[in-house]
Amino acid sequence: MERIQKVIAASGVASRRKAEAMIDEGRVKVNGKVLKEQGYKVKRGDIIEVDGRTIEKENKVYYVMNKPKKTMCTSDDEFDRKTVISLVNSRERLFSVGRLDYDTSGVLILTNDGEFANMLIHPRYHLPKTYNLTINGILTPPQLMELKSGIVLDDGKKTLPAKYKVTEKDIKKNQMSLDLTIYEGRNRQIKRMMEYFGYNVTRLHRKQLGFLKVDELKQGEYRILKPYEVKQLRLLAQEGQNK
Repeated sequence: MERIQKVIAASGVASRRKAEAMIDEGRVKVNGKVLKEQGYKVKRGDIIEVDGRTIEKENKVYYVMNKPKKTMCTSDDEFDRKTVISLVNSRERLFSVGRLDYDTSGVLILTNDGEFANMLIHPRYHLPKTYNLTINGILTPPQLMELKSGIVLDDGKKTLPAKYKVTEKDIKKNQMSLDLTIYEGRNRQIKRMMEYFGYNVTRLHRKQLGFLKVDELKQGEYRILKPYEVKQLRLLAQEGQNK
């Protein structure tokens, strides 16, 4: 038997937290009866309905994409902008694991496995993410050291220590590029870190997520993750949780 929240999340309908909210709102039925108990354990053969629709266990699928610029990490967009979901030929209802901004490219995982997705994006798992970025200025050695040790963003919270490697410095153009590895996934974190120093990010590409790279993929291309890669990502997230 499994908890109802886990079953709903596994079906791809909603995250566990959203499933709990749905139960509180009376939107979930088991065998025709509205469920009122959080943590209810369902058994094989039970019929589960969410908003009047019977949920079915989906085959779990996992893709990695080199997200192109000018695409949204949503299933649809109110301004009819292209979405990453529209680029994948899959029968399953997919969602992106975390989000990259509209103008950001690079490593992006798409799946219908809510539990797997939560492991990768939850702050407590500290999965390393490496970005290559260009800014309209040049960070000084003291600023780079401050970046490395952690800085306090506009929300008053300090970032975890980061790693950096300067890849290009152009004095004439007054710009520099660097690889920056962070261990969180806060909203617009890279851009906000640079804004802290008074600079804007003019180009942003996520080159690595954990051990995953997309060097062999053109922007917009994707491939199925190998089973051992999915397993390794889970292990990496668990190791991050224990740090």
